[in-house]
Amino acid sequence: MKIIVTSIFVEDQDKALEFYSETLGFVKKHDVPAGEFRWITLVSRDEQDGTELLLEPNAHPAAKEYQKKIFADGIPATMFGVSDINNEYKRLLEKGVKFTMEPTEMGEVTIAVFEDTCGNLIQIAEK
Repeated sequence: MKIIVTSIFVEDQDKALEFYSETLGFVKKHDVPAGEFRWITLVSRDEQDGTELLLEPNAHPAAKEYQKKIFADGIPATMFGVSDINNEYKRLLEKGVKFTMEPTEMGEVTIAVFEDTCGNLIQIAEK
């Protein structure tokens, strides 16, 4: 068994698609109608057959409440791995990304946290 899709709740699918593709650099894999919303997934540019990230609408009240509470408590919704956190931090700052935590060493890992403009905190990590 392996993880093939993971999801993140977003307030606006179009805004999220723009941020995750244009700002973060993920590649759109699927964008198909799914009722009143769309099934939009992205993959890493370096692993286009890897795990897909689903931009899932937070339309359900429980999803919206969950998203708001973990954001308010400073809990990242997910984590992405990077090979050079300091370069990624600088690159994202130049694109206007707002960080809530600068790169910080935590034992064998260095992490940073930013806002995704779609209602989430996202953690990046370099091992």
